[in-house]
Amino acid sequence: MADVMGLAISTVQKIWRAHGLAPHRLRIFKLSRDPQFAAKVHDVVGLYVDPPAHSLVLSVDEKSQIQALDRTQPGLPMKRGRAGTMTHDYIRNGTTTLFAALNLLDGSIIGQCMQRHRHQEFLRFLNRLERDIPAGPLIHVILDNYGSHKHPKVRAWLARHPRWTFHFTPTSASWLNAVEGFFAKLTRRRLKRGVFHSLVDLQAANNRYLAEHNYGPKPFTWTADPDRIIAAAGRGYQVLDSSH
Repeated sequence: MADVMGLAISTVQKIWRAHGLAPHRLRIFKLSRDPQFAAKVHDVVGLYVDPPAHSLVLSVDEKSQIQALDRTQPGLPMKRGRAGTMTHDYIRNGTTTLFAALNLLDGSIIGQCMQRHRHQEFLRFLNRLERDIPAGPLIHVILDNYGSHKHPKVRAWLARHPRWTFHFTPTSASWLNAVEGFFAKLTRRRLKRGVFHSLVDLQAANNRYLAEHNYGPKPFTWTADPDRIIAAAGRGYQVLDSSH
């Protein structure tokens, strides 16, 4: 731009800063087109801020296709004046899927690694939750719209377990599911820089991170106003519709 306009680079940068422009950056987004968007937002956020009495609220999802990546050469540790190093290439040693349920009351996680990501594995995880959670409280589960969560056999399981109720986030709004925050921390703090020589190493690392998290969990707190979320989505719809 400086070359085309015949200006100094610093002048162009000052103009960009003055107008809050950052053309070198790009933000990714996806607006939900769910016709029940507002109702589902109020339903899910209502569980976060005012859960039903004598009930347990779980945020459940799967982190699929976690790769066991081994580096082709050993990295060097961090030292003064030099960041830690890691080779750009890697060897794939298989993948695993982490099923996780976040207890919103105390922030603890129940998790289990499985080889695949189908309704069969989801049912196994539900059975594990039913076994581990004491009898008595009603259980409200927040889920996204992945097909395995709505499979006929999963619906049949729900019919046999009347204390369980599923609440689905709007389509293209998985960010509304609280457990996604835990997955982001897992990726950033454990997986991103990890070196895993086998699938067993990867699963063991996931299990250690779960144990460390549960050693001192913190209750989940939701702060975003659902009406502001819905209003922001409405403005997004108007901008998208006006551009076509």
